[in-house]
Amino acid sequence: MNPTILPASVARFRDEYREKHIGRWYRGWGHLAFTLSGSLSIVVFALSRLRDVTLLEWAVVPAAFFIANVGEYFGHKGPMHRPVRGLGLLFQRHTQQHHHFFTHEAMAYESSRDFKMVLFPPVMLLFFLGALASPIGALFFLLGSPNAGWLFVATALAYFLTYEVLHWSYHLPATHPVARLAPIRTLGQHHTRHHDLRLMGRCNFNITFPICDWLFGTTWRPQAVSHESPQSTR
Repeated sequence: MNPTILPASVARFRDEYREKHIGRWYRGWGHLAFTLSGSLSIVVFALSRLRDVTLLEWAVVPAAFFIANVGEYFGHKGPMHRPVRGLGLLFQRHTQQHHHFFTHEAMAYESSRDFKMVLFPPVMLLFFLGALASPIGALFFLLGSPNAGWLFVATALAYFLTYEVLHWSYHLPATHPVARLAPIRTLGQHHTRHHDLRLMGRCNFNITFPICDWLFGTTWRPQAVSHESPQSTR
């Protein structure tokens, strides 16, 4: 599907990963469909609960968006790239697998079976809803109003969906029409630099919108490149 010749190390890692971790019954398009439909269903349900929303209640939307961006940044910068007790699977799947399956020299998937290495496992949708969106939404519900709680849940799940769709888009073949869209191309370049093994532990941690990378000074710049050894990954 992607005519680019893969580096030998990437090709070897992909072959080994597919053999060990992608079962014969896995269907990438089904995985993507579950992510899209599951997230959208929750967003639509939450929005359907709104009644006579005030201007102050609508302010929950940008607040929830920013909270999600901060969570994305520190979740990525932290346990996804640094081993944390109890969260070792995140480090393994992201740093040790995702970053070797896709490098800055080989960002595109080769078939829909490779979606397993791009998308979160389906159970993460339930984890994100049950462990993050719902508890924080409940606080907004109790301390603010029911509308505030539902708006937080809707925004948080919409952000999760945006994360998954954008990340999937960055790993499309370069010739794909979506990959050639200017916003996707710009954001994809930001993410591609993060996939350089020399840089992945130091910069470009936002996957959706690089707001926190800008705030915390972790956006990649040419003068920031050094000859440091890559982060230990294997």
